[in-house]
Amino acid sequence: MSQQPSSEVPVQPAAQPSVGSLAAHRPHAVASSSSRESLSTAADLDPDIDADADAYEPDADGDELPQGRFLDRERSWLAFNERVLELAEDPATPLLERANFLAIFASNLDEFFMVRVAGLKRRIATGVATRSASGLQPREVLDLIWTRSRELMARHAACYQQDVAPALTDEGIQLIRWPELTEKEQARLFTFFRQRVFPVLTPLAVDPAHPFPYISGLSLNLAVVVRNPVSGHRHFARVKVPPLLTRFLEASPQRYVPIEDVIAAHLEELFPGMEVLAHHMFRVTRNEDLEVEEDDAENLLKALEKELMRRRFGPPVRLEVEESIDPYVLDLLVRELKVSDAEVYPLPGPLDLTGLFGIASLDRPELKFPKFIAGTHRDLAEVESASAPDIFAALRERDVLLHHPYDSFSTSVQAFLEQAAGDPDVLAIKQTLYRTSGDSPIVDALIDAAESGKQVLVLVEIKARFDEQANIKWARKLEEAGCHVVYGLVGLKTHCKLSLVVRQEGDTLRRYSHVGTGNYHPKTARLYEDLGLLTADPQVGADLSDLFNRLSGYSRRETYRRLLVAPKSLRDGLIARIAKEVTHHRAGLPAYVRIKVNSMVDEAVIDACYRAAQAGVPVDIWVRGICAIRPGVAGLSENIRVRSVLGRFLEHSRVFSFGNGGEPEVWFGSADMMHRNLDRRIEALVRVTDPAHRAALSRLLETGMSDTTSSWHLGPDGNWTRHSVDADGRPLRHVQEMLIDARRRRRATP
Repeated sequence: MSQQPSSEVPVQPAAQPSVGSLAAHRPHAVASSSSRESLSTAADLDPDIDADADAYEPDADGDELPQGRFLDRERSWLAFNERVLELAEDPATPLLERANFLAIFASNLDEFFMVRVAGLKRRIATGVATRSASGLQPREVLDLIWTRSRELMARHAACYQQDVAPALTDEGIQLIRWPELTEKEQARLFTFFRQRVFPVLTPLAVDPAHPFPYISGLSLNLAVVVRNPVSGHRHFARVKVPPLLTRFLEASPQRYVPIEDVIAAHLEELFPGMEVLAHHMFRVTRNEDLEVEEDDAENLLKALEKELMRRRFGPPVRLEVEESIDPYVLDLLVRELKVSDAEVYPLPGPLDLTGLFGIASLDRPELKFPKFIAGTHRDLAEVESASAPDIFAALRERDVLLHHPYDSFSTSVQAFLEQAAGDPDVLAIKQTLYRTSGDSPIVDALIDAAESGKQVLVLVEIKARFDEQANIKWARKLEEAGCHVVYGLVGLKTHCKLSLVVRQEGDTLRRYSHVGTGNYHPKTARLYEDLGLLTADPQVGADLSDLFNRLSGYSRRETYRRLLVAPKSLRDGLIARIAKEVTHHRAGLPAYVRIKVNSMVDEAVIDACYRAAQAGVPVDIWVRGICAIRPGVAGLSENIRVRSVLGRFLEHSRVFSFGNGGEPEVWFGSADMMHRNLDRRIEALVRVTDPAHRAALSRLLETGMSDTTSSWHLGPDGNWTRHSVDADGRPLRHVQEMLIDARRRRRATP
């Protein structure tokens, strides 16, 4: 953002990835029902709770596990976003990073209401909602969400008003309101308003001739009350804040005012001849999840485009208002928007703190995490400074295990595809794209490859939530360039992260592969923690060939050599390996289960972990977000530990490690332990065969689970407790800091 107000309309900064699509605090806990607090034994679990019938039917062959053993997933998600809030509340977090975490919390909650709350309301309204696996009735879950989200939003607003905003002021970054501006600043902003804001505003009256206008989801709006001085009648009007304008305008260097304040101060310009009596900010969240019946859609692309148009008109699920709003205006909004009192959230202004992304991006490095620039992986480093590394030659020597963002994405995965596109010996490239950036070098490389005559197959997942429109655009661009673009299998999202390059080498064809945990998105690769494997292993290449043939044709292959693939073999493959650890443990051999995922919800996998823990196998779960497993319940899960790590990077990799009787087995890939991933998506895990790579991933898991590493610990009642200092009050080290330091030391070593 410039130091002086510009005569040009500032462009709204791009939304930052949420630590939640994506992607922290004192030991505040998610409230649990009184009947399940202080759980310590399996007998304490409610015996009358029925499992969600449409979600999970446990196998009858094992010992019966106690009912009530699953934590509620919506409550757990709210606990996750509370951990994000705790990072914003933590004075040890750099100040602009605190502002960023406030914005992330708000963005996460927006998506939660648009998808999870909206979906729950829809199921209740249509009568298809059932008791959840946690035992709560749908209405109980909804009430819990309303209560907890209200508490968290109040804390969020208080953190901004009482802590972060004053601290920013102390650092010379003032977030102020219109009355606090000087006359000179107000005059400058009036000029800006007349030139750049007023022409794009559209006041909409509400009267018998003008019905209540449609309020788009997540838009900021002013509810304005005006009076006709001739008739004395009062009227209501709505003014939408243009979403493409910067949220916080710079009135003078390092002094920022919300744009809605500037509009509110000049309402007389919009209603000449009328008396402006009052104005109040409000914001509506709508159901923005998509529903496309693929079996009935003759053309999925067209069906999705049609549904995207419908998304704008989803029913409201939340109404945020300024707490000073006039009761008459609030009553009008509630009545016209058809929201319940429970869905109204009065808050101190300013509303919509996602606007803090723009403040967090200010160029004040001393108020941010120390800058870290990823380096090239040592196995791909240039041998001669004058030439780029030959990635194919490197992969013929060894597999390369990548850990982003600590290892550069641009000099590894991106370079792999760019080299393939420009190599005359490369005959074909096959690629999955779930999300990518608008100026993607990955898309450019695929287009270059197709235009040079290579066979290019791109599987574009056009149903990637909230990226549907962008993916439709890139699908068409790829098609126009001559790429073969397919959209996967009916009823299944393609979420696996795969690249396959086929190269002519003498009289043979060699296949080079990449299997990862993250999207082929160069920008988020600098912010998301992900793993990737670059390999020339023939088995992986054959597996990817078979899987791509399944995705683009009619192959029904369900078993692979080094892959586990959902929806057919992944869940069963993991459960079988967890069960095998019980056999190893009983034989006196090394046995353990270590899992790192974003979400741990799938009841079948959780039950397998419970049974392993009951048999004495130690089970460690490292989860970023939702976790439905109850650790530490005597007789059930006292051998289970659950940790969560949040920080400057979004923990995104999924890793599965097993003791395997002394010959450790390690897998990683795209799948979280959720129904949608295991039943309704194409997901892939790859088995890691290099002993050094297995050891590195084992060390990563051990570090994340260590009591000497800063993290949150989950208790049996669903409460999370932050452990960030040791017994003497010294700060515990963060796993991300350790990995950054390790990379820096490696680069410094000749």
